[in-house]
Amino acid sequence: MITLTDKGAEKVQEFLAAQAAVADTAGLRVGVRGGGCSGFQYALAFDEQRDDDTVFEDKGIRLLVDRSSLPYVEGSVIDFVDGLQGAGFKVENPNVIAACGCGSSFRVADEEEVSAV
Repeated sequence: MITLTDKGAEKVQEFLAAQAAVADTAGLRVGVRGGGCSGFQYALAFDEQRDDDTVFEDKGIRLLVDRSSLPYVEGSVIDFVDGLQGAGFKVENPNVIAACGCGSSFRVADEEEVSAV
C-alpha cells in the first residue's frame, strides 16, 4: 500500500483540479527509474491508469504504480514539503537502505543482493 500525508493529498488535489480534463481514471503515478548517484530515482507524475497498474486509493486520490516499480515503492508515504531547498513531493520509503545527499536517488536491499551475486 502507498499512502499520502494530509499535506501531500492537499497538493495532489490542487494539481489535479488545475488539469483541464481529468478523467475518473487519472491519478498520481508513483514509479522508479534507474539513475542518480544511488541507483534509482522516483518518478512522480499525473497520469491516466494503465492496464498493468496496481491502484491504491488514499484520501480520495488514486495512486497508480506500474508492476516493475511496485516492489521498490511498496509501503511508501508521500508528503509535500516546503523548505529552504524548495518545495516538492517527498517520498518516505521503508525499502530504502541508502540515499544520496541530495535526497533525489536511492538504493534498495534487492539491489544489494543482486550486486553481491
